[in-house]
Amino acid sequence: MKQADVVIVGGSAAGIEAAITARKQYPSKKVIVIRKEERALVPCGIPYIMGTLGSVEKDILPVAMLGNAELIIDEVTSIDREAKTVTTAKGGIIGYDKLILATGSRPVVPRMPGVDLSNVFTIRKEIDYLEKLQKALKQAKDVVVVGGGFIGAEFADECRKMGLSVTVVELLEHCLYLNCDEDFCISIEGKMREVGVQVNTTCRVKAIVGDQKLDYVECEKGLHFNADVVILALGVVPNTELASDAGLEIGEQKGILVDQYMITSDPNIFAIGDCAEKFCFFTGKPTAIRLASVASREARIAGANLFQPRRRRNQGTIGVFGTMIADTSTGVAGLTERAARDLGFDLVIGEAAAPDRHPGSMPGARELRVKLIFDRSTAKLIGGEACGGVTAGEIANVLAQAIAAGMTANDIAISHIGTHPALTASPLVYQIVNAAEEAIIKLPR
Repeated sequence: MKQADVVIVGGSAAGIEAAITARKQYPSKKVIVIRKEERALVPCGIPYIMGTLGSVEKDILPVAMLGNAELIIDEVTSIDREAKTVTTAKGGIIGYDKLILATGSRPVVPRMPGVDLSNVFTIRKEIDYLEKLQKALKQAKDVVVVGGGFIGAEFADECRKMGLSVTVVELLEHCLYLNCDEDFCISIEGKMREVGVQVNTTCRVKAIVGDQKLDYVECEKGLHFNADVVILALGVVPNTELASDAGLEIGEQKGILVDQYMITSDPNIFAIGDCAEKFCFFTGKPTAIRLASVASREARIAGANLFQPRRRRNQGTIGVFGTMIADTSTGVAGLTERAARDLGFDLVIGEAAAPDRHPGSMPGARELRVKLIFDRSTAKLIGGEACGGVTAGEIANVLAQAIAAGMTANDIAISHIGTHPALTASPLVYQIVNAAEEAIIKLPR
């Protein structure tokens, strides 16, 4: 029987980051990572395999990142909490002092006719499966993407880069509607249509139709969309079977229940990433946000807390998103205006738009629009969105830190910034600062 101080089940973003952190924080401890896959994918890079990267091989997480941690290619089939061991599919038994579960998630597969037809794909983190999808796309003409969230929109954009005729079918009022406010959604949809993607919202799929081979997607309102390939991008559900079988508590959003230190109902077992329950930074209530960036953050918390609990605390998930669709970047941090109002916040909004380089005649300059959302009673930032040039994603990261720090509109208006003609907007029109200034005028004095 093998024995380790730390055993990590799962070796994607969360598992790798947990191993890295554990080795940094506790260099004398032995760390073993167990995962089913010989090679793991960069999760957020999966859509870009199809067009931009052109190959699965260009989206592999380097094993060298694990450093001195031992990697075992196997599947953990059970946990014996009393003996503090895990058993693997190959018959191995590995003992642990601390166990970290990073078992990830799996795609949502809707219950509808035709989902089992050939050339109907979900988005799995499996190399062979994605190579099969890419091969099918190379032989296709018409592609239907069911689901207009970030991943669905990114897949649609990558498929159109391959020269395919692409249709997006989204049940909600707009693509990206769960992550962006309506005006931002409309702008993104407009960009998608400009590059040739057909966008259909408030559209429910009834069936995927075909005899021997895929033929078309049937929607309500009598709509039919021809399809050689269908991609189902409908979100994910946590992989919690291993934890549940071991008697660990499961949360409201179907993730493994954890506390602020990423500890499960067993004090010797941690859970991180998509398999772990998430809690909203603003309300403390369960949330369904599952991102590789969130997983990595949780891994850094758990890794530090393994042998010295409460070194790092998870104050909740803010939710920070970034994407580039149709050559237009979008970044979002915290609550959208719509979500904040639904939660009962009284809001003040500040907006600013300007070229993202200065002067505006600089090569590559793009308009960048920033929207900041403040709680009127405290003047604290609770959300923000950016759209336009490539810096939108980093703008969202900056806004997330401002939210976490409890910065007010006045704090942001006088924040320290550095500018450069080739890199940022002018200090006179710096969007974050000017959006805060606009909000200040509307706040109580």
